[in-house]
Amino acid sequence: MPEITPKPAHVAVIMDGNGRWANSQGLSRVAGHKRGVEAVKRLIKGCLRHEIPYLTIFAFSSENWNRPESEVNALMELLMGALENQTAKLDENGVRLRLIGDLNRFDGRIQKLADQAMQATENNSKLTLNVAINYGGRWDITQASKRIAEKVSAGEIRVQDIDEKTLANELTTSGQPDPDLFIRTSGEYRISNFMLWQAAYSEFYFTDLLWPDFDEAAFTDALLKFTSRDRRFGTAVDQIQHVDAEEKKEADNNA
Repeated sequence: MPEITPKPAHVAVIMDGNGRWANSQGLSRVAGHKRGVEAVKRLIKGCLRHEIPYLTIFAFSSENWNRPESEVNALMELLMGALENQTAKLDENGVRLRLIGDLNRFDGRIQKLADQAMQATENNSKLTLNVAINYGGRWDITQASKRIAEKVSAGEIRVQDIDEKTLANELTTSGQPDPDLFIRTSGEYRISNFMLWQAAYSEFYFTDLLWPDFDEAAFTDALLKFTSRDRRFGTAVDQIQHVDAEEKKEADNNA
């Protein structure tokens, strides 16, 4: 296994291309989504293997309700099946499951299964798996803003004390690092309203592979590409080199 250094602490993925993969195979879109679930399992194993502590996958956007009713119903059945059949496996492997998004629109059975799955895995720490369902980046920022407004109205905080950290603490990913690596499959070059705030300094990796074909080799390639990126976060190269030199000098002095 290639050495991944540095490793991303958080990987976000838009899993695009199930329908196109199915069409290319002469299968139904539902069959494509089922095959996509297998790719999710491979991705989770890859994160555990590479000791990446956070993974967020875009499973169902707030815009996906506009798809044909038959496809939406099939996706709901897949979601329920995954919650019923995969929770024990996640727990066994030390994975903490979190569903992020507006769950109120889902059937009561899904909400109950979601609560049970999150409670069953809440003490796990090898990998936190965020599954974004009925999620949108603008919704996430809007609901965070509403919570802050409520706190201001209640006198819990002052307007002048609101900063970026205040808003970040109200997002669905509160307490987690922002994604270092943002992956999208199927040859599309947009982020489709996914983690708009959190992706401010993410490194983007786009691939023409359709999601069901995204395997261990593809994930490793994405990680290796990440290691070659020059992440400056707005600073100049000479500033980073100066900091690195100072850190090396300090380490030598303490040796």
